[in-house]
Parts: sequence; structure tokens; C-alpha cells
Amino acid sequence: MEILCFKIRGKLAHFRKYYANNTAFSFSIPPRTSLMGIVAAAMGLPKNSYYEDLASEKIHFGIRVLSPLKKSFHRLNLLSIKSIGDMAKKWSSDFRGEEGRIQTPFEVVSGWDIRKVEVIYQVFISPTKFGLETYQIVKERFLNQVPVFNITLGTANFTASISDIECLDNNKIIEKSSNDYVLINTAVPTNLIQDLKFDKEEFGNYNFIEEDMMPGDFVANGNREVRKMNRLLFSITPYPIRVKLKKSYYEIELKNEIVNLQFMDV
Repeated sequence: MEILCFKIRGKLAHFRKYYANNTAFSFSIPPRTSLMGIVAAAMGLPKNSYYEDLASEKIHFGIRVLSPLKKSFHRLNLLSIKSIGDMAKKWSSDFRGEEGRIQTPFEVVSGWDIRKVEVIYQVFISPTKFGLETYQIVKERFLNQVPVFNITLGTANFTASISDIECLDNNKIIEKSSNDYVLINTAVPTNLIQDLKFDKEEFGNYNFIEEDMMPGDFVANGNREVRKMNRLLFSITPYPIRVKLKKSYYEIELKNEIVNLQFMDV
């Protein structure tokens, strides 16, 4: 077994909730589909061409929060587009601001102190037995080349950078099982959690646990219809969650710490 991990950071992030209509709500962490897009952008893959190669049957993704996060609403002054018009017959058009503008709420993810703290996530990638070939290509691109396309945290204007790329082999990965509570550093599928523990002396750390349903896979290349969802429990701070799991987890040895990992798509 191998795990490729890297950190991605930026000033702001926005991962639009698929069910939002006229208000742009954001997930606190990137859904699996967004992580697929980040990997594909770094590799230089064409748009909508990687859904099958990076599907959960072939590649597992894990996600960890490394900086305390908060969300805030802002108003975007967008053009009010009610018709596209016919520019060939008439120069006026809603795209030229003929119908004025409309204030649209937009939710942004940032650090607690936006002046000092960035949004930082750590991403973990590991192949299944069906995705070994794809994983080798991903690993080679990440270890030996700079990203081909610009990396962002959601929208195109929220630019980001990738750093601290590591490849862990079997010597640094231990699969563990426990009937007791364990501290998990990453997002965990809710269906794998038997119990969540809150210690009184640590009550402040548990004000920042969230649960959300996120898109995981698309139907096929070129088809963005969601075919699989992931319900995840996670912390929006670097502090891990204390859970009793129904399934094994992975203890991995990074350069300067030990991390307990569970993938988001198992």
C-alpha cells in the first residue's frame, strides 16, 4: 500500500453546495469531486475527462483541516441577466448591464484571522487494486513536475498552492483496529462511526465539528450527474475528533508527526 499526500493552501476558499439555488453556500472542506478536480488540474488533464480514472472504485481520497476555519457571507454585485438578446441586431444586451445588477449572497471559507492565517488542507491519495496504473501516473506527476494548470480552492479567483508532497510506503503505514475511542485527524464517513466522544475538559474543541453530505463521484466522463454521495463527519480545526470506529483505520508516519487517517470514500 502507498499513500501520496500534499498540502494545499490559499487565502480564501469556496466549494459550492450543489443544492444551493440563488444563494451560494459553501462546504467547509472540499468534496471528493473538488479534490478530483485539483488533482486533474495539477496533472493538466482536459476538463471532464478524469471522472472515471479518479473514481472512488480506483482512487481513495482523504482530507484533513490544518488551519482553524470560519465561514462568512459577502454580497456579489452581479449583472442581472434575464435574456441574452441578439447582439447581431441590437447592440444593447443584459450582458452590457441594461437590466442593472443584483446582489447575490456568497459564502466564503477563510481562516479565523484572515490577515494572518491561510486556509490549509492536507490531502491523502491511495489506490485500490483497480487504480494502480492511474495512481502511478498521479504520483509521478506530483513528485517530478510543477502543476500544469493553476490550482484553486473552489472558484477560479481563489488561487492556491501545493506544498509538502510526500509518498509513504508500507513501512510508514500501519492498519489498525480498535474497540476503544481513537483520535482521527481526517474527515470520516458517518456510517463508519459507532460513537463520538466529548470529554468535558476538551469541550471547547468540539464546538467545531460538522457533518455534511457531499458529492463523491460523477456518472461518467463528460457527465456531471452525481452518482455517489459521501456523508462525512469532520473538524474545522486542526484538533482531531475522538470516535469509536466500526472499521480499521490507518496510522501513518509523516516527516514530523503521526496521523490517524480514514478515507472519505470507503
